[in-house]
Amino acid sequence: MPKINQQLIAKELDLSRATVSRCFTNHPGINPETRAKVFELASRLGYKHMEMRQSRNGHKRGTLHYGVLICSDLEEYNKTDYESPGQPLLEGISEYTQLHKIDVSIEIVPPEANNLDEPPYSDLKGLANRNWNGVLLLYPFPKSVVSGIMQRMPCVSLVEQYGTSPLNCVDVDHYKGIAMVINRLVELGHERIGFFSRSYVPQASWALRRYSAYVEKMTQLGLEISNDSVINVHPKHSVSLEEGFEVAAEQVSKGVTAWVCAADHVAYDLIAELKKRDIRVPRDVSVTGFDGIKQPSRAPTLSTVRIPFREIGFTSAKRLHDMVRKRFSPPQHILLGCELISGKTIGRPLE
Repeated sequence: MPKINQQLIAKELDLSRATVSRCFTNHPGINPETRAKVFELASRLGYKHMEMRQSRNGHKRGTLHYGVLICSDLEEYNKTDYESPGQPLLEGISEYTQLHKIDVSIEIVPPEANNLDEPPYSDLKGLANRNWNGVLLLYPFPKSVVSGIMQRMPCVSLVEQYGTSPLNCVDVDHYKGIAMVINRLVELGHERIGFFSRSYVPQASWALRRYSAYVEKMTQLGLEISNDSVINVHPKHSVSLEEGFEVAAEQVSKGVTAWVCAADHVAYDLIAELKKRDIRVPRDVSVTGFDGIKQPSRAPTLSTVRIPFREIGFTSAKRLHDMVRKRFSPPQHILLGCELISGKTIGRPLE
């Protein structure tokens, strides 16, 4: 197994060794996209940058150091089936921290770890020894972990809210996005509109918020919501992904003409599985997503909602910076706007 060092990172990303080194020292000539890619690969490989960065007068160059924690199974995180929202989120974080000369450590932690006293959290020196000035959270975390981190240092969550927790969060306006999708479907003549998701561990509150927005908008328009056409939302009624596809196909045969999916990757999987069952999109049923990730090869152009992930990353880093600098204010849930993208996966329902 090759030694994990900056030369390996440079080789994997087709960059020079000097470019990689400059990423770790906040060099102003490195663009945020490159820096984010280097940090992300370093975290996946388990590379630790231990060099103490010193200025010419001998003082430590970076006065602030943020931890960025990504809650994901490593195998799942490394999948290349679909574009990960994590990359543009990291680009936004990188852009802000580079502008303000803030050091960043990125760590991937598995979802099954539920307590800060157990590995891998206890192995994070920045967290365990409180050497970090603050933490940014990417993806859903167990609530016990979030609560423990908040007791130790300032913390901001990206695209994930935790109910009544006084956690600062930067997110997208889920209701606005879902409302735009449903309005467009109704304009085309759809009335039987279902909601399709998959089970996540930990439970993804962003999926629940999109479902809540679906319920609110459907109710507002006076459209019927059938329990049979709501798939994998309630944890007690969740089914496997394969079973979910079967239920979706069955509901199409019973009159559902459109599926609002909780995320783009869910929508792309649903479209592929419906095709295997001779159900064509959009001729037989319309399908929408939510995220605006890059279109996979050979997949249709998805009708979806584009989230400003990079702006969310930038705004989250700024919010954390304000908290670290003791600019006190009540916990904030900052909701950014989104954009409806018209694709080729929706059309008028069959007569």
